[in-house]
This record gives sequence, structure tokens and C-alpha cells, in this order.
Amino acid sequence: MRRTTQIDVKRALVLTATFSFLCCCSKACLLPFLTLYFRQLGLSPSMTGIVMAIKHSVTLVWSPAAGLLSKRYNKRRLVINCSLVFSAAVLLLLLLPSVGKLGAQSSTCNTSDLSSGSGQSQLNVTPSQTLPTHTNLVIPTSPVSEWRLGPVTTPPNRNDTEHSEVPVSQGNLSEVPIITQTVASVQHSTVSSLENAARNKKSAITSDRFEDQQKGSSGFLATLKEMDIQNQLFYLTLIIVLVWEFASAPLEWTADDGLYEYLDYADASDRHGSADVWGLLGAVCGVGGAGLVVAQLSCHVAATRASRSAVHFYSYTGLAALALPVGVYLPLYLNRKRDRANGLLKGVQLVHGSPHALLCAFTIILVGVVNSAVENFLLWQMEDHGSTELHMGLSLALSLLSQVVFPLLAGRVSKLLSPGRVLVIGAASLGLQCFYYSFLWGPWAALPAQVLGTLSSGAVWWAVRIQCEDIATPGAERNVRRVYSSLCLHLGSGLGSFAGGFVAQRFGMTWLFRGVAIGIMAWCVCLPFLQWKAPRQRRINYSRLLAADASEASDSESEPERDWLDKAMENDRGNNNYERRLRHQN
Repeated sequence: MRRTTQIDVKRALVLTATFSFLCCCSKACLLPFLTLYFRQLGLSPSMTGIVMAIKHSVTLVWSPAAGLLSKRYNKRRLVINCSLVFSAAVLLLLLLPSVGKLGAQSSTCNTSDLSSGSGQSQLNVTPSQTLPTHTNLVIPTSPVSEWRLGPVTTPPNRNDTEHSEVPVSQGNLSEVPIITQTVASVQHSTVSSLENAARNKKSAITSDRFEDQQKGSSGFLATLKEMDIQNQLFYLTLIIVLVWEFASAPLEWTADDGLYEYLDYADASDRHGSADVWGLLGAVCGVGGAGLVVAQLSCHVAATRASRSAVHFYSYTGLAALALPVGVYLPLYLNRKRDRANGLLKGVQLVHGSPHALLCAFTIILVGVVNSAVENFLLWQMEDHGSTELHMGLSLALSLLSQVVFPLLAGRVSKLLSPGRVLVIGAASLGLQCFYYSFLWGPWAALPAQVLGTLSSGAVWWAVRIQCEDIATPGAERNVRRVYSSLCLHLGSGLGSFAGGFVAQRFGMTWLFRGVAIGIMAWCVCLPFLQWKAPRQRRINYSRLLAADASEASDSESEPERDWLDKAMENDRGNNNYERRLRHQN
């Protein structure tokens, strides 16, 4: 018998909930806004898609591998603590200088009022600010643009990568010398940095070619230099994200294994699902709180000329530091007997053996493709329509919060619809959301569609859970669930990120959302017919088999016992009938 008196289940559940809340809160402070930060750095949609595809690919491969290695060598606690420390440290390296426009981040603050006595603050000029009438100033939008004075006009496209020129109107003429001196100093530092970069590339660019380019137009030279810097920034970002994902990917998988086996040792594994609820609530607080904090601190951040996106990085680091002491005391247990189940491979085999499970797996892959488009480029679409971090954070928080509602309605829904029909409705709701995103018109326009997260996420994963219960053997439920939530989802997200980046750059984000919406809704039309044609397997109640002996018994051994019992009952009936006849004759 198991000894459960030495295990404090309540303490374990409190630590589990706290750890899950802090980890999900830290990720939600940054990950939803990460692609928006890439845009502010100057990465193109295709570059952003490649970076995110590499991120999902590392998670797909390294998470189960790290979980298996940490279990094999009994180093789960070390892996969890190192993952928290190194992921928080490596992520700060992403605070890179931008190659995009200086005015890429919108702000509702008048930065000239924050530090009127500083010469540097005079550079934070918005289109609404005024300068002397007879002085037309051009502020470059990348390190390779030239500083010049002369008549200028403002380009209508805010996404233009050449120049973002600021109109100048009437003001105090005494401010002109200050601005001119500041512009000259910045011009000198910018030219010096570009010359140093050119000298470092002498092995790739010969001096003859450099002289030929100098004789050509300065615009072509500036464009070439800007392209080189952007590519350098892309590769640097890719390497940092790769290292960061390598450090952070094992955290969730390893902690989940240790906590589940600890609760299973205490015969309380059915209460492990509460960690998912606390993680979802932590994500709601993280994404909503980060958007609110950045919106409130926008004036201060703009005054100090720091990147507003740095708040997201520091929030992630701070919450990861808070989760570290909890990870030290996290209850973990190593059950080596579970190695006999072959883990994730057993789950893949069970899914492969069921036609309905395969249809569900392909649906989750498509859901991952569509989710990647939403996660990578929804904030870009909202920003183009005037949304700030406040609008983005509250919209995403509402989407996560709506997922908590569906489990409350699952009982009534299961009486009206089968899990297969619920899966179809959930996937179709996700397509409807994406189609709605292609018609945004204002800052708060994305908010109503977030309510559909109850069906597009909550209903889909409820149907997946029911499918897992139908095909799983005892002890393999979590492995089957991971086939869907980890393998299929990240595979679809990686493919969707890679392809979605090129589609967004070629056709625009509007057509990206329309394309994925049409694709998944077309699949939802075909899915009911495929479910109807797929052979159905009789559901077996494996809970009755848990009371059976663990030794392997063949069917031939059970049949003689059943035959002996039937014969005994027939003999008993025969004896009773014989006694009745004797009594009747007497």
C-alpha cells in the first residue's frame, strides 16, 4: 500500500498553483508583444515569421527531449531553476537598437513638456509640435539617412522605411541653435558608427566597389547600408531567440511531469488540472497588466528616451525571479515505473490507430497554423488602426478570460452536441475570428471578436480532451493529450509562422487573415463528412480494468472460469427443479 500520510497535498497544490500562475504571468507579459517589438526593431514580416517558426521548432523538439533527459538523470529541479535563470538573463539581450524609424512608437504624450531644458529632449518632435517657420528640418528614420536642411514634405505612409520627415511651423527662433547643435552631434556620431561598420566589412566589400558606390547616388548607398544593418539585426535576433527558447522550453514540460507524478504518488492526480486554471488566470493578469503598465508609463518612458518595449522584458525577468524561490520548494517526484509506458511514443501510436483521432490531430495542426497568424500579426493589424498597448493588452486578456467560461458550459453542451460537432464549431469560430480581424477599423475594433475565444479555444480543447479519453489506455492519457497540445499545435504554429510571414509581406496582413479564415472554414465543411465516413470504435471503460490484476492474463484463462460459473449456476437450477418435482409428487 502507498504511504500518503507523509505527503501534504494541500501544500503541494498551493505551490503548484503559485508556480503556474507566476510562470504563465511572466510569459504573457512579453510573448504576445514580442512580434510587435520585432516590428519596432525594423524586421520585415517574413523575417518575423522565420524567427517565430524557429522558436516553435525548438519547442517542438527540445521540450520532450529535455524532459526525458531530466527524468533519466533525476535532474528535474536543476533543469527548472536553470531554465528560469538563463531564460530571464538571455532575453535581456534582445533589447537591441532599432534600425526602423525613430517615430515608430506612437505616444499620446507631448514630450517637449517633459524636459524642456534638455537639448536631447528637443529631438523627440512629433508632427503636432511647432518649430520656426523659416527652418525646415528633416529627421532621419534610420542610421544611414542623411541630415539635411531644406524644404521637405511628410510622406503619407507611416510604414515608409526611407524617411519620416517632420513638418515645421512657427515657434521660438531661439530654439533653432539648440536643435542645430544637437542634430550636428547626432550626425557626427551616426557617420562615425557607419564608417566603423564599413571598415569591419572590408573582407566582403572591396575598396574598389566602395569607391564606385561613393561615386554613385547617396540614396543607393544609404539603401544598401540600411539593408546590411537590417540583415545583421535579423541574424542577431534569430540567434538570441534560439538560445532563449533553448533555455526556456524545458521549464513547462519538466515541471508538469514532476508535479503530476508527485500528486499521483499521493493518489491526488485528479487535482492536477487546477494548475491549468491558475496558469490561465496568470496569463490574463500578465497580458492585461503589461498593456496597462506600458500605457501608464508611456510619458515617462518617452521622456527618458528608453524603449517602451523594455517594460515587457523587465516584467518577464522580474516575475521569473519571483518564481525562482517557488521552484526551489516545488514538490517533485520521480516515478521510474512510468518508463514502461514508452511515454510520448505510446501516445503517438494510439492516435495513429484511431481514424477519428487522426482527424482531430489534423484539425489541431490547422488550428496551430491559424493561431500563428493571430499571434504574430494581430497586434500589427491593431497598431495600424490606432491601437496602443492598452487596447492590445485588454483585448488579449478578454480572449484568455473567455476560455475559462466554456468548462462551466461543457455539461450542457455535451448533452446537445457530440465532441466531434463541438470540434467543428470551435474551429469554425476561430476562422470567423480571423475573418473579422481583416476588417478592423479602430483601436477597440478587435475587442468584440475576443468573446469567440470561448468556442475557438475552450470548445476545441474540451473536444480534444474527450477524444483523448476515448482512445487512451490506463496511464497514457497525458501522453495522448500532449500529442495534441505540444506536437500537433507547435508543428502547425511553426509551419504557419514560416508561411504566414511571406504571405503577409507579399499580400498584406488583411489577406493573410482572410486566407487562413477561408482555409480552416473549408476544412470545417469537410470534417463532418469525414467523421461520418470514418469507422467508429466501441468505447471501452478502462476504469473497470484498473481493479484487475497487473499480471498479463490471456483470454483463454478467463473463459474456463466463466464456463465453470455458468455450469455451476445451471446445476443449481437443475437441483432446485428436481426438489420441486419431488415435493409436488409427495
